[in-house]
Amino acid sequence: MERSFSAEIRSLSLGAGETFHGEGILAVTKALLQSGVSYVGGYQGAPVSHLLDVMVQARDYMDELGVHVEACTNEASAAAMLGASIMYPVRGAVTWKSVVGTNVASDALSNLASPGVMGGAMIVVGEDYGEGASVIQERTHAFAMKSGMWLLDPRPNLPTIVRMVEHGFELSEASNAPVILELRIRACHVRGSFVARDNVKPRISTRELQMEPAAFDYARLAHPPVTFQHERLKYEVRMPAARKYIVDAGLNELFDGDRSELGIIVQGGLYNNLIRALQALGLADAYGRSRIPILNLNVVYPLVPEQVTGFCAGKRAVLIAEEGQPDFIEQEINTILRRADVQTRLHGKDLLAMGGEYTAELLLAGLVRYLAAHAPDLPRGGAESLLADIAGLKAQAAEAFSGPVPARPPNFCTGCPERPVFAALKLVEQDLGKLHVSADIGCHSFATFAPFSFGNSILGYGMSLASSAGVRNFSARRPVAVMGDGGFWHNGLLSGVSSALLNKGDGVLIIMKNGYTSATGTQETISTPSSESRRVAEGTSATGSEVTIENTLKGMGVKWLRTVDNYKVGDVRRTLEEALTSPFEGLKVVIADGECQLERQRRIKPLRAKMLKEGKRVVRTRFGVDESTCTGDHSCIRLSGCPTLTVKTPSDPLKVDPVAYVTNDCVGCGLCGEVAHAAVLCPSFWRAEIISNPSRWDRFKARVREAFIHAIQPA
Repeated sequence: MERSFSAEIRSLSLGAGETFHGEGILAVTKALLQSGVSYVGGYQGAPVSHLLDVMVQARDYMDELGVHVEACTNEASAAAMLGASIMYPVRGAVTWKSVVGTNVASDALSNLASPGVMGGAMIVVGEDYGEGASVIQERTHAFAMKSGMWLLDPRPNLPTIVRMVEHGFELSEASNAPVILELRIRACHVRGSFVARDNVKPRISTRELQMEPAAFDYARLAHPPVTFQHERLKYEVRMPAARKYIVDAGLNELFDGDRSELGIIVQGGLYNNLIRALQALGLADAYGRSRIPILNLNVVYPLVPEQVTGFCAGKRAVLIAEEGQPDFIEQEINTILRRADVQTRLHGKDLLAMGGEYTAELLLAGLVRYLAAHAPDLPRGGAESLLADIAGLKAQAAEAFSGPVPARPPNFCTGCPERPVFAALKLVEQDLGKLHVSADIGCHSFATFAPFSFGNSILGYGMSLASSAGVRNFSARRPVAVMGDGGFWHNGLLSGVSSALLNKGDGVLIIMKNGYTSATGTQETISTPSSESRRVAEGTSATGSEVTIENTLKGMGVKWLRTVDNYKVGDVRRTLEEALTSPFEGLKVVIADGECQLERQRRIKPLRAKMLKEGKRVVRTRFGVDESTCTGDHSCIRLSGCPTLTVKTPSDPLKVDPVAYVTNDCVGCGLCGEVAHAAVLCPSFWRAEIISNPSRWDRFKARVREAFIHAIQPA
């Protein structure tokens, strides 16, 4: 089983007056239940995975409340769930990861936003943005603007986040429009507490069924000619209603200060970093009280013109802290002020960074420039000294390393079943020449880093085969596409496989079948093996589900299909060479079968510990390198990349080069020895079985082996 959320599940049932402690994203989960949500769906992905994971594991409690929870196959299917709120007075929420998920869901979102909603509809988006992000650098703001959906960006503390969730549903229903709640990584994982309220059982739910379907109403469909009426409703009816609710409910926050000639307008999600920067300047105290007035935008779209002009009027200059590009908020505020003939000087991207995450350090540098221009009397010498110290420390670090700090890219887990496939592909390249490899979203994208360096494009989750469609028409060698089973079910089946079959594409597809959607937290897919079918101790196969990728592909008409054991590098190599050189013209699919090693270790370690405690026989496999045989050329490391395969100083003083060495973190997958064998490298690898609680037969065999080895060893 994946990570257990038993403690988090208990916190979901807290009642009125009790105190909730936990992370921001779990506070959102609790707030959804307090808001009387009827259904929740979504597609997992950091930083919002916990929302869906917790609710899926809390199905019993969700059933008790009457809340339907659905782990969707992709973001488009999640967004389409919100269609229930178009015709029925039910509240629904869906979640996914940032702009990459919103890209997938955008078709359904456009068709949802056009007719609008009757019940509250909320999209919780993990805004994975900035230097620590794992996705493309784009913002959700653009989708809100283009489709007429309201965008909440709450101040990162739990009471404010919970308040925005609850008011988000009210805002959605008051304006008949979907609402997006965006949470940055820091907001999702910020820890805190809030006073809980009782969960609300929805009026229409799995326990309180709607006996009759809604009456037909063509005006609720996103279809001409009513779509022209929808456009008018969005901006002449829904937006004014939204702005009225924002003001009446006090969703945006005004923090006064004694320097009324100055002002800062900030996105709610950046508020904590802004206060930290002001504290470094001595302009805010430990409780966040600032000398410079702050307009904190918990709702960044739509803006309320009267709030903006009321805040800016009479001020010498206002600084806008808006993260990322384009500068939507800065442009809109400029337009609002000029239309109202308010001539307050505005600063934003001219003093702050064009893009990237707005850290406290970056905001501090922008504030120093802002104050130097408009409030030279305010203290900032300490801040300038601090920034100089930070720059000095960075320079010292660079000098100590004789240059920039070496990059430490992410890597496959120890024993990952995907690593041997890329090792085999590297060996294939030695025989056939360089290959065009279309990479994909998922763990296998780590193969774009050394030592493999595979990947000519990454164009979306499950899109690798589709992205090689053009290449195979002008490439002398067949292109290779790689995707995982998560990507296959997410989008690859339709966008890649069906298109290749329709167009008779002649390419090679490698599907990493590890049994889970691993990169997002090992969530289950339709082909995840049942617990009974998994091999308990030594097996690595991910097969066992009644629904298999193999049967699906055969049913679609794939004629050339091979399934290989990932860890048998020689077999994988031969299968890939066959696929690349076969006279068969058409799609060739190689399914690389091996259970996610991280999930396997989570499963077998408790079982082994239980067996050891009961005094039962347990066998553990270890691999190592014979130091006297190792020549120190390190070919095994260049082909494997396993974190436990490293180097050490040889004990033999006559050896100059470091020798290969396997650390105690080895999980016994055998890749190092397999690579050495498949590549015909060297015989220095050894394999040993460590037996705990051995039987009499084990002890007898050990004595015989020891005697035989002693007999053949030289004196």
